[in-house]
Amino acid sequence: MPYGYYQLVRFVATAVFGLYAYHFYEQENKLLFVLYLSLALLFQPFMKITLGRTIWNIVDVIIAAWLLFN
Repeated sequence: MPYGYYQLVRFVATAVFGLYAYHFYEQENKLLFVLYLSLALLFQPFMKITLGRTIWNIVDVIIAAWLLFN
């Protein structure tokens, strides 16, 4: 996939995780607030976190499973 696709995915993921974090902050659910805030920071496109392709694939699968579970 082109690099722009991954940038778009990072922007969308950051926005969605940020909205979820705000939602759980409003509900005073601290555990899910911290989880989604951490995910927003992990996927943010401004300062890339280099984990390596293998670790990113594992992280992506775990997060996708979590999102499907919820």
